[in-house]
Amino acid sequence: MAQKNIKLLIEYDGTAYAGWQVQKNLNSVQGELIKAIESVTRRRVTLIGAGRTDAGVHALGQVANFVVDHDLEPVRFKDAINFYLPSDIRIRESSEAAADFDARRDARWKRYRYLVGLQKSAVYRQLRWDVTYPLSVEKLKRAAQEIVGEHDFSPFCVVSSRKKNNNCNIYNARWRQVGKLLVFEIRGNRFLHNMVRSLVGAMVNLACENPDKNKLNLTLDRFADIIKAPSEARATFTAPPQGLYLVSVNYEKGTGI
Repeated sequence: MAQKNIKLLIEYDGTAYAGWQVQKNLNSVQGELIKAIESVTRRRVTLIGAGRTDAGVHALGQVANFVVDHDLEPVRFKDAINFYLPSDIRIRESSEAAADFDARRDARWKRYRYLVGLQKSAVYRQLRWDVTYPLSVEKLKRAAQEIVGEHDFSPFCVVSSRKKNNNCNIYNARWRQVGKLLVFEIRGNRFLHNMVRSLVGAMVNLACENPDKNKLNLTLDRFADIIKAPSEARATFTAPPQGLYLVSVNYEKGTGI
């Protein structure tokens, strides 16, 4: 029986999980998927994800792949795996990929979304960050413009996760307001650990119109300086995980703009 490289498009609510990656004695999205896949195939598999989301972070378009020798049609893996998954993880699509396809290595760019509620919600509190103090939407939009381009984002990364090269090329970043909801969208060729949440935390702080709530005492000019001339310092306020979503992963050449 010939081996097949199965590509999965996955969505999940990350509230109940310690993140994407398998971790000893902790529930993970990857772990639940592996258990479900192995229940279908009766074979041990290695599941490769396009990116590692942290505890509490959600995904609308995570991509993963695994290689297996099985006679099930690729498109039918979706329903077969979903049968064994908890209700907060779902396969949206399954298909056969090229033999050398690797969900992590071959990703060209990713898109993330962050949601900020402008009032407290009993229903959506685990799906967004509720901020009750006034924010300047104009400052948020101006700050997002500073992010676009290739920069060293090491100040917005967990220190222990920094690499030799911490440059990321951000193709698009913007804020928009929809009623009582602020939506931040960002697309780039790579993202460092905690980078999006750290950027959001910094931007919300500089846009805060109540000085007592500005935990970083950050200004728009200072934020721009950090982006343009990073140092060993780190922007220490990180937005909470529940507002962050991995929206899509693209495998085509180009910036996706």
